[in-house]
Amino acid sequence: MIRAIAAALLFLVACSPESSTAQQRQTAPARGAVEEAVFGGGCFWCMQHDMGAVPGVIEVMSGYTGGRNRNPSYENHPGHYEAVRVRYDSGVITYRQLLERYWPLVDPTDDAGQFCDRGSSYRTAIFVTPQQRAEAEASKREIIASGRVNGQVLTPVLTLRQFWPAEDYHRDYARRNPARYAAYRAACGRDRVLREVWRR
Repeated sequence: MIRAIAAALLFLVACSPESSTAQQRQTAPARGAVEEAVFGGGCFWCMQHDMGAVPGVIEVMSGYTGGRNRNPSYENHPGHYEAVRVRYDSGVITYRQLLERYWPLVDPTDDAGQFCDRGSSYRTAIFVTPQQRAEAEASKREIIASGRVNGQVLTPVLTLRQFWPAEDYHRDYARRNPARYAAYRAACGRDRVLREVWRR
């Protein structure tokens, strides 16, 4: 009887929506320390979508950083970059490997925005703590030396200041609005430009 009850409970847990593969990845205990990295890569909808697909990434939060005003908003964030804060399992992916996944997601030759999004808040940047700086700068040097980029690599490595989460309606936009997101991404030409910038 006890075995039957246990089996029934296991079946109900397995069939519940919360036990989906995606949910299990989010809630499974980390193999290593949970660490954070912050990147600017243009529209944070796209960066959240793309970085969230990297194995070992636990959570990606859209937000603002790099500016001086407190509590920035989408309508008022002078000096801030649109950015993402990536929480990742260091037992699955290292910071250096995360940097390697970041570079091909952006156009590092454009220092005036990204794709159809123009202006200073859409520039690329790697925001670092003192402990991350050496690896980030080494990663940039490796990308330059690799010859994989059609143009000059202009993405800066900047000191991380406070990260401010974006408004709720900007978070998980691609997941909550898949059709609108796909239309925006296609119209913006993000993937086409990436194919032109990066030598495969």
